[in-house]
Amino acid sequence: MVALLACACGSKPPDDPKDYAAKLAGERSAKDAAFLAADDPIPKAKHAEFLPLGYFPIDPEYNAPAQLKRIDDPTIVDMPTSTGTNRKMRRVGTLAFTLKGQPLTLTAFVEVGTDPNHLFVPFSDLTSGTETYAAGRFMDLDRNATGIYEVDFNRAYHPYCYYNPTWECPYPPPENRLKVPIRAGERTKREKEKGS
Repeated sequence: MVALLACACGSKPPDDPKDYAAKLAGERSAKDAAFLAADDPIPKAKHAEFLPLGYFPIDPEYNAPAQLKRIDDPTIVDMPTSTGTNRKMRRVGTLAFTLKGQPLTLTAFVEVGTDPNHLFVPFSDLTSGTETYAAGRFMDLDRNATGIYEVDFNRAYHPYCYYNPTWECPYPPPENRLKVPIRAGERTKREKEKGS
């Protein structure tokens, strides 16, 4: 199966990096506009502090093909959150991928009582607490029949509790705490303003 993954996806970036970057830039602009037009999740009084959102430069090398190794375990996991309560989650599988030559894994979850086709991937990394939100970031994936996914860290985003403490945000479990810096996706605006 690993050979099939390598043949099917390879490790190359999208065919046209310009189109990929333009699409991501458009998604980011649309998100800024939606947040600017509302009072939630970013309260209007904090728009100037957070908007436009801060991002690392778009880097196609942070978009990695991954194989989902299914976990057939009905155990419900209590995932701690920012409000002190727990969210009920089930492990769906482990995403195995190679990023910049390093093999890595992240566990994908489904929240109990939500759409089982929506995979939730919370993670933290060596930028957490310095260049990105200390509690980590999230990625979302749509389940498919192939078991092959794009783990695109350029689409990693801060949980809404970063902007507004009234939101309840799950914390990444120990197994999803990456021991490498992921300088892709959303980052704190403070770092963006420093130009680092």
